[in-house]
Amino acid sequence: MAISYAVHSPDLEVCGVTTTFGNISVEEATRNTLQVLELVGATDIPVYQGASKPLVRELKEKAKLFHGENGLGNIMLPLPTAAPQAMSAAQYLVSTIKAQPNEITLITVGSMTNLALAIMAAPEIVSLVKRVVVMGGAVAVPGNRTPVAEANICADPEAAAYVFQSGIPLTLVGLDVTMQTLLTREHLQQWRERDTKVSRFFADICDVYMDAYAKVGNVRGCGLHDPLAVGVVIDPTFVTAVPMHVQVDTSGSASDARTIGDRRKHPEFPPNVDVCVEVDHERFVQHFLEFVM
Repeated sequence: MAISYAVHSPDLEVCGVTTTFGNISVEEATRNTLQVLELVGATDIPVYQGASKPLVRELKEKAKLFHGENGLGNIMLPLPTAAPQAMSAAQYLVSTIKAQPNEITLITVGSMTNLALAIMAAPEIVSLVKRVVVMGGAVAVPGNRTPVAEANICADPEAAAYVFQSGIPLTLVGLDVTMQTLLTREHLQQWRERDTKVSRFFADICDVYMDAYAKVGNVRGCGLHDPLAVGVVIDPTFVTAVPMHVQVDTSGSASDARTIGDRRKHPEFPPNVDVCVEVDHERFVQHFLEFVM
């Protein structure tokens, strides 16, 4: 949904999509990305396969409960006719940011491994990227992977910690705001009534997603986590952000990968992240529904 929202927004130009491990393997994520781009009619957008595992930790199991065996709620799409580009995701990030200094905004909606690898290879991109908008973290609310950890940060805590301390301009769109957005069963019914390939597909995959939410106590619908990160790039006024010094706890297991935010203006720990703390959820959801397909 985040990809489709970005592709259909008149305010964004999607230059490319990179993939990584997470809910599924990177190979499956690459296939799914190509399939979704073809479904929404965006076959001109190149796809670059990225990291297959975290920087230092073991690869986690798939998120089958929320996303099914194939990462798309077990809904099958035709195999993609296109193939991923030969260049790796990290190489693509470096080359694109250097070619268009201060023009590229990155939206990360998975682990931050590709970006960490790109910064390691070319530290100068830190000052050349316009902004990085991260769907991840839970600063003042509970996590969704564990009581303290959000899934994307938990997928590779060391990569997130490296990016956060790199000096790259960051906006954190975490569970603090994404859990306030809501896609409902009524919205899915409207999509089914629209009766297009895209609307039926999104309704079907979201049914599976909402069923998983219901099993953990959220019965009204599902949060629009990744789409909100796209929405913040389209219109930053959807959210209120506060500068904080944010660190990722990498001292324990990945389940302890908390994002710790400090609002105090301590000279040794200056703000490094703009953390979204409030969201105009009704206005955002309305905009999302208008442009997602």
